[in-house]
Amino acid sequence: MRLSLLLLTLGGNVAQSSVVPMLTITGITPDLPFVLTVLLALRHGPQTGCLVGFAAGILQDVAGGGLLGVQALTKAMAGFGIGLLGERFRIGDPLVQVPGLVLVTIGEGLLRFGVLQLFHYPASLGGLMLYAILPQALFNGVLGASGVLAMAALDAVRARRL
Repeated sequence: MRLSLLLLTLGGNVAQSSVVPMLTITGITPDLPFVLTVLLALRHGPQTGCLVGFAAGILQDVAGGGLLGVQALTKAMAGFGIGLLGERFRIGDPLVQVPGLVLVTIGEGLLRFGVLQLFHYPASLGGLMLYAILPQALFNGVLGASGVLAMAALDAVRARRL
């Protein structure tokens, strides 16, 4: 993993613990490291998505104090999967990336719920879906849209320089 990706992952986790709590709406916060994982996986492929997802997840696990490895596992799997899809289907249009981010967030939430069920997590799927997974997916979609626009603007600036 290049140093810039490592720094971006670390910065995303620092922002998640310091800036993102101020963006909380009715107890729901976006998952900035996951948004970064998905966007980087789409741009750089499945291996990068897996590594960035694992690094972001393990940092969240250590900072969160829950079961160590759950976030790392689900984010790594989601990063690999979306990177593989992006590589196969050449997903470059922001109108595809943002809804894809929302769907992958839902999938990652369901995967995390499944892993936590192995440890007898005391929550119903319906309640978790309605009050945590779906609102966070929509919030991630809004945050991802701004990230995709920022990356498109950065690409346009780079293209003008060349």
